[in-house]
Amino acid sequence: MTCYFATFEPDEGGFLVTFPDLPEAITGGKDRAEALANAQDALEVVLLTYLQDGKAFPPPAANTGEPIAISANVEVKIAFIEAFRASGLTRVALAARMGKQETEVRRMLDPYHATKLASMEAGLRVLGKQLVVSVRDAA
Repeated sequence: MTCYFATFEPDEGGFLVTFPDLPEAITGGKDRAEALANAQDALEVVLLTYLQDGKAFPPPAANTGEPIAISANVEVKIAFIEAFRASGLTRVALAARMGKQETEVRRMLDPYHATKLASMEAGLRVLGKQLVVSVRDAA
């Protein structure tokens, strides 16, 4: 699970949230719960933007704040896009292997397009990857 650390600082009327490893990710909230939800959203937007722009993710620094995990949907989307890029396949070739139209594969490769988990899992399998899911107690 991808996790980055955020700092929560009291701010006028709530909390300011920043990520030392991702300076573009700045958000806040009127209370801690809202700030935490907004932190996950900000983190995901920045990571998907990095992915779309072809930028490498900086490695998360250890213990520099509160850990914020990305959602399972975004985790799978990132894994799929990275596996596709590493494969050397074209979208047309991947579509043929998946038995789909190229336009559907193009949408699957769009970081901001919501794709069904079953489609992402099938795509990962074609790319030689296996999706593994685990559940644990919430912190």
